Amino acid sequence: MEKRYFALDIGGTKTKYALLGEKGEILSTYEKDTEAQRGGSFILENVKGEIRRVLEELKGEQLLAGICISTAGMVDEIRGEIIHAGPQIPEYKGTKWKEEIETAFSIPCEVENDVKCAGLGEYSFGSGKGTSSMLCLTIGTGIGGSFILKGEVYHGTSHSAMEIGYMQIPGGMFQRMASTSALVKRVASRKGEAEELWNGKRIFEEVKKEDKICLEELDRLCDALSIGLSNLCYAFNPECIVLGGGIMEQKDILLPKIWGHLQEHLVPIVAENTRLLAASLGNRAGLLGAYVHFQNRQRAKD
Repeated sequence: MEKRYFALDIGGTKTKYALLGEKGEILSTYEKDTEAQRGGSFILENVKGEIRRVLEELKGEQLLAGICISTAGMVDEIRGEIIHAGPQIPEYKGTKWKEEIETAFSIPCEVENDVKCAGLGEYSFGSGKGTSSMLCLTIGTGIGGSFILKGEVYHGTSHSAMEIGYMQIPGGMFQRMASTSALVKRVASRKGEAEELWNGKRIFEEVKKEDKICLEELDRLCDALSIGLSNLCYAFNPECIVLGGGIMEQKDILLPKIWGHLQEHLVPIVAENTRLLAASLGNRAGLLGAYVHFQNRQRAKD
């Protein structure tokens, strides 16, 4: 009987779902609103409903061999439990995903943080494939990160390694200086306009028209990113850095700018042995990473 895996990637806005084959191939995918404001218990019950629907569709023709969860929040990946969460998902801390799912369905379940899953996905199937060590950042409202060494995620003592958005760089917190939301905030302020009128897409449209303010603020963003990245390079010495997030749709503009600044902050021996790449999997990274994490955890138990 063919094995199938059900993967889900829980974000603050959308939850993505996928049915995967034995080798991680995506057979079908869809997404639904997370409705995060309704809290952790609602999301848990909603996911259980989706699992029941998948089991009904399979009807014994294939074996659902595992449930692979990628989720926002800090995760104890051993217990499969949320140990810290921001206000975007109320009452999410303490959600016992692994225990709840395995009790309800008697199917193995493994859980990992979404940024770490994105890193695992890119390392195994995307831009980082074939490397021995990879630093992965997602740049959006904030900045998240993961470090993968020989296929294993580095978690740290309290499962909170690579919460790099909180890192301090000149000017303040990394994610307050180098995120997409920081770029939008600064451009709107200098233009004397409401933030709601600006987003990343509009800023890059103006960059292509050589708007002075947008060009200056984009350069400021790239420099702030390069400072944080240089610190991480000195700490971890990765073979490659993979940058993801919606802003990286503009990789042709961003990568040369970031790399130019990064070289200013790195000594030659580090710069010469580090590659800077854009993520290639898009919305599939978290789903595929959740699958990889599931397989890693199951092998660790054998």
